[in-house]
Amino acid sequence: MLLKWAHRSKPMPSSSMQAIPSERPFRNALLKALDAEVIARLQLRPVTFELQHELEYPGSVIGHLYFIEEGMASMTTTFKDGSQVEVGIFGYKSVVGVSALMGSRSSLNRIYTQIAGRGYASPVEAARDEFTLGGTFQRLALGYVQAQLVQVIQLAGCNATHSFEQRLARWLLICADRAQRDTFKMSHEFLSNMLGSTRSTMSIVAAQFKNEGLIEYTRGLIHICDAQGLEKRACECYSVVEQYLDNYTQFVGGDRPSAHLA
Repeated sequence: MLLKWAHRSKPMPSSSMQAIPSERPFRNALLKALDAEVIARLQLRPVTFELQHELEYPGSVIGHLYFIEEGMASMTTTFKDGSQVEVGIFGYKSVVGVSALMGSRSSLNRIYTQIAGRGYASPVEAARDEFTLGGTFQRLALGYVQAQLVQVIQLAGCNATHSFEQRLARWLLICADRAQRDTFKMSHEFLSNMLGSTRSTMSIVAAQFKNEGLIEYTRGLIHICDAQGLEKRACECYSVVEQYLDNYTQFVGGDRPSAHLA
């Protein structure tokens, strides 16, 4: 049974949630690389991520780690005037809340779902206990932290250097990769906010992409028609970030490949 959590709601007591069999097949890249014993110790519970569901917000206590199976979430920096800019994207290759394993108690950023989906939650206490054992989970979590740093650094340079056309193409491709779908709901206003631009600029470039047959959009729905064409329009930041995320689970012990990968 999938349990829906309300906006900014606290998790229900574990007695009301169904435990996950340790042999269950997973789509999340990190969970796929873990032994059944580790999965059992993480005390995973299913969760449905509704649109705009907030996983973290500034000052909130980090109570769970979230492993996304489907859908996509964004991490944003919010300014005093209420505006926000995206600084990170989470999908099935990610784990949300990993900073809690490094000693953080509360979140500095807002993290919320842009594309609805589902996943699993692990109580932060269980995740910390597993992390301190120094096994595969610790090495994968540290590997993901490095991957997240690469993403943030690359996107910071991208936003300062590359054209809006390149950044929009990159963002659409990353959304499709994280959500594992080529159609998703996203308004022009929201896209312009995430990319730090104006709505008029967003509309002009989106119309250009539509005329070139790269995308279709209607009533807030965006459909990627030509992913290869978009990749040609995107900057190199797309491939840099994706290649790192694709590979961070490949080696969990320095130069030794993991024996648990699917």
